[in-house]
Amino acid sequence: MAGGFSGTGRPNPGLPRLPTPPSGWPIGSYETYEGAQRAVEHLAHEDFPVTEVTIVGVDLMLVERIVGRLTWAKVLSTGALSGAWFGLFVGILLAYFSSQGVSLVPVLVGVAAGVLFGLTFAAVSYMSTRGRRDFASASQLVAGRYDVLCQPRNAERGRDLLAKLSMRPSGNTP
Repeated sequence: MAGGFSGTGRPNPGLPRLPTPPSGWPIGSYETYEGAQRAVEHLAHEDFPVTEVTIVGVDLMLVERIVGRLTWAKVLSTGALSGAWFGLFVGILLAYFSSQGVSLVPVLVGVAAGVLFGLTFAAVSYMSTRGRRDFASASQLVAGRYDVLCQPRNAERGRDLLAKLSMRPSGNTP
């Protein structure tokens, strides 16, 4: 968890608050994050102090996978749909807090306004690219390899446990 916070949003006293280089000795290296995760899982099952372990992605790459071509029809339909969902949400809130009892009018007005704003924002945004980016993509940060590091006091034991794991047939997980 970056920045010294756990997955729950509370400060984690064991992690530094500022970005710091990882410390420890390498006890394993894996081609995939899944492999490194499997190694740490194995250590945990062997009652290894996994709080002394760090997974480090080395040779980072930003991979952008193209998911499709953008056309005016796709841009406008996506904008309208996005606006409709937001408008529906706002309309339901307005209807819920309305003093006029149960009415669908605020919901319908919210959806219509949402569609209008969604279309407008999508069109302006797409027009501003002037055809330089006529595709949609999904970006992902990946590493060339994933090293598992451990603090020196337990590195030898960790290396031995991971060596035993690597001798197992790949179908057997801890």
